[in-house]
Amino acid sequence: MATSVNPGYATLLTTTDTGGISVPRLLIVHHTPSPTLQALFEAAAEGARDDAIEGVEVVARPALVAADVDVLEADAYLLGTPANLGYMSGALKHFFDRIYYPCLEATQRRPYGLYVHGNNDTTGAVRAVRSVTKGLEWREAREPVEVVGEPSQASIDACWELGATVAAGLTLDA
Repeated sequence: MATSVNPGYATLLTTTDTGGISVPRLLIVHHTPSPTLQALFEAAAEGARDDAIEGVEVVARPALVAADVDVLEADAYLLGTPANLGYMSGALKHFFDRIYYPCLEATQRRPYGLYVHGNNDTTGAVRAVRSVTKGLEWREAREPVEVVGEPSQASIDACWELGATVAAGLTLDA
């Protein structure tokens, strides 16, 4: 692994050595218990993997599977969660509980993006994720995508753009 500072994206890159070529890694951590969240996840992942964005490795892990080593090996994060009872999913909360202290110092200043789906509201879930990421000292790469009810094409497109934005940000120093 090599590290380099990218002042334009305000992150520390911990790059992956892939056949002699170091590339930054985007980790997508998601909880997708519904067709709606699956559609948002697929759009975000597709945006992150767009052919126009070269030199970024995209790795996706369900929130209940993602581990601290996944977080430590990544340079940016894309988080996806339902809003459950005014909070992030238990799966994403469990992910944060597992990785918080092992990753606290090593991942400071890394960028992240967030998409949230709720049937009635997403405010509490966004607030909860922002609270945890503030403690981790991660930087929000752009405003979260908040989808209430059935997703429109604009919501799907916003998730695609979120994935593309976070991934493309990693190429600024690559």
